[in-house]
Amino acid sequence: MSKKIPKIFGTDGVRGRANVYPMVVEVALSLGRAAGKLLRNHNGKHRVVIGKDTRLSCYMFENALIAGLCSMGIDTLMLGPFPTPGVAFITRAYRADAGIVISASHNPFYDNGIKFFSAEGFKLPDAWEAEMEKLVHTNEFGESLPLDFDIGKNAKVNDADGRYIEFVKATFPKRQTLKHLKIALDCANGAGYKVAPLIFKELDAEVFLYGNTPNGMNINEKCGSLHPETVRQAVLFHKTDVGIALDGDADRVIMVDENGQFIDGDIILAICAKDMKEKGLLLNDTVVSTIMCNYGFMKAMAGLGIKVVQSQVGDRYVIQEMLKHNAVLGGEQSGHLIFLEQNTTGDGLVSALQVLRIMIEKNCKLSELASIIERYPQANISVKVKLKPPLSDLTKTSSQIKLVEKALGDNGRVLVRYSGTENICRVMVEGPNFDQVHKYAVEISEVISQEIGEN
Repeated sequence: MSKKIPKIFGTDGVRGRANVYPMVVEVALSLGRAAGKLLRNHNGKHRVVIGKDTRLSCYMFENALIAGLCSMGIDTLMLGPFPTPGVAFITRAYRADAGIVISASHNPFYDNGIKFFSAEGFKLPDAWEAEMEKLVHTNEFGESLPLDFDIGKNAKVNDADGRYIEFVKATFPKRQTLKHLKIALDCANGAGYKVAPLIFKELDAEVFLYGNTPNGMNINEKCGSLHPETVRQAVLFHKTDVGIALDGDADRVIMVDENGQFIDGDIILAICAKDMKEKGLLLNDTVVSTIMCNYGFMKAMAGLGIKVVQSQVGDRYVIQEMLKHNAVLGGEQSGHLIFLEQNTTGDGLVSALQVLRIMIEKNCKLSELASIIERYPQANISVKVKLKPPLSDLTKTSSQIKLVEKALGDNGRVLVRYSGTENICRVMVEGPNFDQVHKYAVEISEVISQEIGEN
């Protein structure tokens, strides 16, 4: 009987606390060697693009990955701090065999992660990840080590910022500018801190900048898409037309309208879906969202004659369903928006520009566009857990969920799931009254804490 290989890949690559297994340099080195061995078995230029966000630990993981790849005869191209969607774009532009991002996205600075893109800019299939895990654990590299001139080289890509800036600007109509628009921009002290301000300024917007002074430890700290109240305050103080909050690796965006109201991924997705349908650009009149989307989004899409396909939570699952159903637009409430004809992953900057374009073309405020959805109140609670057993095995939790579902009837829903990247159980209750759904969410969360809580 073969021994089961321990998993190190989660739903979004390898992720965890820096210097705690699996996010240790030894694993990063082995991942570089594993990726190198697999890539050398395929035809290609044998080069890999590597980008990162602004975390303190990115330097050590970057060096470990480069060492592993070069030792297997793969040339590496360093981008430095760079948005995740930009890495996917540069990977395609350089005809590289793969791209690697060192980032833990919206997580605190002490976490980090490693995820891989294919040559086409999509996240690697599960089969590749499984093969890499096997190589990491067996450490079978000795017989295939290249020698002499075949050892890989490392180089810095000096024009990456400019290339990506022009790519993002090209998704905006050439004859349009952002002149007369005032924008509050929060870069989360993350990977977008250099390119994001330049994109909006080069399109003639007046930009009030926040979260653009990374120090290795302040990424996502009281800023960015997880803390949009920062950019909300900026919108109200400077009386801007819109607020834009990116996350740590700039692949998601949350916006704020001129009145300080938060505009999440559901609303942005609805705005863009309506615009694309009106222009005949929404292929098959289909949009992909996740099981977390607000019921108000579902109602709005039904009213527009747009079919909604729901996926698991996570942009990789959204993209899978988009490819399966031949859809060109997808996204999730957290602010990942995928315009498949523009890029192969969520892109916070491209998404924000599409909303600004629609505002200009329709000559209306963001609050007017956002009225497309009448949101149902949602209560969301995250419970820290020490274990992740199947929820059906948790007798008390299952009973409490059934009680709440019975009480809500057809006027709401309950969704309880584990995070794919953290030791967290997420509870969402949706219904017509916030106080009621919040009470239900608290009751379920307390039972989960009793059964598998951290304390």
